[in-house]
Amino acid sequence: MKRRMFTRLVTALPVSLGISQVKATDRFLQRTTATNTANDDRAYWLQTLLKVADPVLIALAQNRLKATMPVESAPGQQPGRIVVSHLEALGRTMAGLAPWLELSADDDVQESLLRQRYLDLSRQAIANGVNPKSPDYLNFVRGGQPLVDAAFLAHGLVRSPKLWHALSTIEQGNVLKALQASRAIKPGYNNWLLFSAMVEAALLKYSGTCDEMRMDYAIRQHQTWYKGDGVYGDGPDFHWDYYNSYVIQPMLLDIVRTLADAGKAEKGLYETLLARAQRYAIVQERLIAPDGSFAAFGRSLAYRCGAFQLLAQVALQGKLPTELSPGQVRSALTAVIHRTLDVDGTFDAKGWLQIGLCGHQPGIGETYISTGSLYLCSVAFLPLGLSAIDPFWSAPATDWTAKKIWSGQNVPVDHAIKG
Repeated sequence: MKRRMFTRLVTALPVSLGISQVKATDRFLQRTTATNTANDDRAYWLQTLLKVADPVLIALAQNRLKATMPVESAPGQQPGRIVVSHLEALGRTMAGLAPWLELSADDDVQESLLRQRYLDLSRQAIANGVNPKSPDYLNFVRGGQPLVDAAFLAHGLVRSPKLWHALSTIEQGNVLKALQASRAIKPGYNNWLLFSAMVEAALLKYSGTCDEMRMDYAIRQHQTWYKGDGVYGDGPDFHWDYYNSYVIQPMLLDIVRTLADAGKAEKGLYETLLARAQRYAIVQERLIAPDGSFAAFGRSLAYRCGAFQLLAQVALQGKLPTELSPGQVRSALTAVIHRTLDVDGTFDAKGWLQIGLCGHQPGIGETYISTGSLYLCSVAFLPLGLSAIDPFWSAPATDWTAKKIWSGQNVPVDHAIKG
């Protein structure tokens, strides 16, 4: 009975991409959550991710993103941020949503129907954003910021070939032109090298041609910036922040894997990067406190749970180190998502994200932070790209390391890695 009711509800979602779809989807998610147990983490994750994504995707699919999205920013910064914030919102949303869109498992017909609706919605949003005739045509060339978010959009497309193939030939051509246009922006001598490389990775994957020098340079420089024990510098210097997770390690892994798929990567390079990423995943899991909070140091804290993209990506790729069980990583990430996205003030009255780490905290936003920036929180949800029967979702909930330690449980010692 439950499945038949769900199917009727999902198939009733309108084909048109309007606000009625949001309301129908919301009713569906409320119902599925209600009919599952209180511990159904996957239902909660999906409900939360779509709550984050809906305002961006619906508005852009209707060609109303620039007309409706607020641009909250630090005092005096709005003129500069308003010309870049919309691409931020799209690129960062797609970077996190893409693995779920890519999932093709048929074990849950109900979720598959909803996924197809969001694949259609995402395709239309991207198509409008790269269409020069659209009122929502996005800025890929003015200022430096568009390189960053062209890269996040590229990362989303690399994570979901299904999304790429949903685009028409003309739409694909517009995407390629937009990504190529971002080459006009010179990256900084730091993690920004990876933004240029990520754009080239998408171009290589979907056009067969790219500027390999941009990719090779970014990879080689980050090899020289490796500091040991699973951590890279952000440029020559080490910074106490979460950029190893926001950008550096997730992009390194997927850039090199794209090169490897094309037969262009050095033998063994991916395995070296993965071993470092696995160590950093161990560190990230240990940073999550028993209540789901984590140490609030470094810049860009307004990306909220996006600080744990690397841990989420290693889980998505089925490469968790033996020290971390799928159940404990799911439980830890669930706690972080609750702690950073469920607090009053996270969303405004119309559902848009507001600046903050735990609620609405405008003071946390640096001068480069605006409303669109905040959608990087979506990358915490990467494991939704795993089937519901994958151990990440099917394993029993398990205490994570900090919760074990601070409740008096016995845990193994932690060790650094060499290389």
